[in-house]
Amino acid sequence: MAPTEETFSPDADDTPSAARASSDSPQQPARMPRWLPRAMVLALALVACYRLATWAFDQLTGLLLNILIAFFLALAIEPAVDRMAARGMRRGLATALVFLAILIGTAGFFTLLGSMLADQIMTMVQDFPQYLDNLVSWTNDTFHTHLSRLEIQDSLLHSDWLQSYVKNSADNVLDVSAQVLGGLFKVLTVTLFAFYFAADGPRLRRALCSVLPPTRQVEVLRAWEIAVAKTGGYIYSRGLMALISGVAHYILLEALGVPYAPALAVWVGLISQFIPTIGTYLAGALPMLIAFTVEPWYALWVLVFVVVYQQFENYLLQPRITARTVDIHPAVSFGSVIAGTALLGAVGALIAIPATATLQAFLGAYIKRYDVTDDLRVHGRTRRRGASALARMRAALARRS
Repeated sequence: MAPTEETFSPDADDTPSAARASSDSPQQPARMPRWLPRAMVLALALVACYRLATWAFDQLTGLLLNILIAFFLALAIEPAVDRMAARGMRRGLATALVFLAILIGTAGFFTLLGSMLADQIMTMVQDFPQYLDNLVSWTNDTFHTHLSRLEIQDSLLHSDWLQSYVKNSADNVLDVSAQVLGGLFKVLTVTLFAFYFAADGPRLRRALCSVLPPTRQVEVLRAWEIAVAKTGGYIYSRGLMALISGVAHYILLEALGVPYAPALAVWVGLISQFIPTIGTYLAGALPMLIAFTVEPWYALWVLVFVVVYQQFENYLLQPRITARTVDIHPAVSFGSVIAGTALLGAVGALIAIPATATLQAFLGAYIKRYDVTDDLRVHGRTRRRGASALARMRAALARRS
């Protein structure tokens, strides 16, 4: 057998050594992708912008709410301004006259109520010992106690809670003053924005439509017109409910012999309808106070009547009137008020119904409707029987002809 010849490769011995050399050499660190620093900077910038926007929105929430109130106020007075402007008066002057009339009416109303309230408070202070004597006598006769008016007055004047209340009230004078000034500033802000929205309404609409295509301009103008109509209907419905409430409370107060019954009736009607959420309680507190000066038990009668009438108004009167004037279902109006209160508080309760009515009317033009099938599950048995009777009558007339 011939010996096998082994082939010699010069790289045969070098291959393991090269592998060992490469394994012994230190590995180079992986390079960072070029897009990662940019992504990190972009993420940090987005987070910073989000935090800045959130902070700015929190700081401007009060201003945005004031602008929203001013917008709906301008929508409410715009029909009157348009009528005066159509007769040749400048819109700025017409808006100023409308606001002047509102200011005069509000100032005169609160001045009358202020003088009336001051007189009644003086009467209550003068007659307070007599009220307390009557209360003590009734308590002693009913519960067989031996109370004394002088002892009660002395205990009240030297009580710890009264002294602490007086001290806290003196310390909070600056806070109350700051809140009053803040409220006046909010009223001024709302009035100023509402004046510009009403006086420059056409200019504002032109500026808004100038950045939109023609098709969108028609939609915006139509939405604006619907908002004016629905807001006016809402104000009309509130005025009608204020009239009904005032008449009802006037009858009660006149029957009880409470003084200033007409002024108190106007107070209850306006405050309960145009101040949401707490308006009912504010409206009922003043008649109760005046009725207490006549007879303490009359205050209880007024309280019961206010509570009962409020339930009647919430569940029967308001849904029906709102459904006819604003053209919105009673359940939808009630739910919109609850939702508006949950979202924006008193402001949301005030503008919930006109905003919902405007949105419903605007979207109604873009929802395609079809004829409803003549089915028993849709129309009910009464409608079904009526439809069949009408069909039989038509068939009889067709046979006679």
